[in-house]
Amino acid sequence: MNIPRMSFPRVVIIGGGFAGVALAKKLSKQEVQVVLLDKNNYHTFQPLLYQVSTGGLEPDSIAYPIRKILKDFPNFYFRLANVEEIDTKKNKVRTNIGNLKFDYLVVATGSKTNYFGNSEIEKHSMAMKTIPQSLNLRSLILENFEDALLTSDLNERNALMNFVIVGGGPTGVELAGALAEIKKGILPKDYPDLDTRLAQIHIVQSGDCILKGMSAQASQKAEDFLEKLGVNVWKNVRVTNYDGKTATTNTDLTLETATLIWAAGVKGATIKGVDAQELVANRNRIIVNEFNQIKGFEHIFAIGDIACMVNEEHPHGLPMMAQPAIQQGEQLGDNLLRILEEKPLKPFVYKDKGSMATIGRNKAVVDLKKWKFQGVFAWYVWMYVHLFFLIGFRNRMVVFVNWVYNYVRFDREARLIIRPFKNKHKVEV
Repeated sequence: MNIPRMSFPRVVIIGGGFAGVALAKKLSKQEVQVVLLDKNNYHTFQPLLYQVSTGGLEPDSIAYPIRKILKDFPNFYFRLANVEEIDTKKNKVRTNIGNLKFDYLVVATGSKTNYFGNSEIEKHSMAMKTIPQSLNLRSLILENFEDALLTSDLNERNALMNFVIVGGGPTGVELAGALAEIKKGILPKDYPDLDTRLAQIHIVQSGDCILKGMSAQASQKAEDFLEKLGVNVWKNVRVTNYDGKTATTNTDLTLETATLIWAAGVKGATIKGVDAQELVANRNRIIVNEFNQIKGFEHIFAIGDIACMVNEEHPHGLPMMAQPAIQQGEQLGDNLLRILEEKPLKPFVYKDKGSMATIGRNKAVVDLKKWKFQGVFAWYVWMYVHLFFLIGFRNRMVVFVNWVYNYVRFDREARLIIRPFKNKHKVEV
């Protein structure tokens, strides 16, 4: 990889997400060599992927070059690589561009979509975990409306204009709200010769409430917001199959749709070498102790979504969200320095700063430790927090200007089919 060997210990970080970047920044000016490996050369602000999918933002406003994040830091190296295996005996990572030895290794590979073993749903549905997937979804949504103009078959037209979102977490709820606003304010202008009132948006949740991780008050208010926007909320219903045309469930409900978006869960993106059964727990996450050390190793760590740290408050592991990942990255940076100084490690303690979700224009729910509120003020809080955590001044300004423009004009300028997409497995309706 043409990375020089120096007297400083080498810390290899796999993954440029929230956790990996937080750790790299923490170590940036210390006497260690930091090597970050990622299959993309950019960091993605995943909470706003749904706005790329629905034409509210262009992808470059929520992505930031990894090299630029750490460009002024000495002893930092980035390599565009796909890590294929970790050799724990030889302290080496094997990648598609070569092998690299490490003194300390941190796995921060994040998560990927969990289809729970249903290959048919995986084959025909749309995911929204990466920027390319979000762009594919944006193209498909717009292409379906173009196709709806061309067919005289009413059932086919309705299926092309119907959307089924599986999963009632923040991703599913925010996407449903965005689609509902597009149906109300944009589609009638773009397609005056198409009766877009027939378009339907369904959100299917296997449990008895949406936004399960939030308060009952937030869950109920979010459901009320969605229903006022015209979204059909189906609770205690589980999608069992989807063939590209019809979504079947464990009830008598069937939904005809050309677009099924899977937002029903994620699982850890493990790597060969640290994926043995005894190392992996719930949702394919790597078991770590209170210092983020992988079970059986003192010099190999895991942080972020991939790490399963169990305690009394979180018996199934910490939430797979940005805040735990950022906090673990920063804490591990401190602990690695303590190791080098031969000081005892400090256990990680998660500081829950709350959770929030937006359900469209002037509608959001926020759960903080002491306060819970919904509506317009919650919407402003949601916007401020997301702008604050975006990386880069330009990105913050671009997103802010886009939001102001979209709010004033009730428009989404990025509804562009830049690269046409068709699911090669999708059955024609």
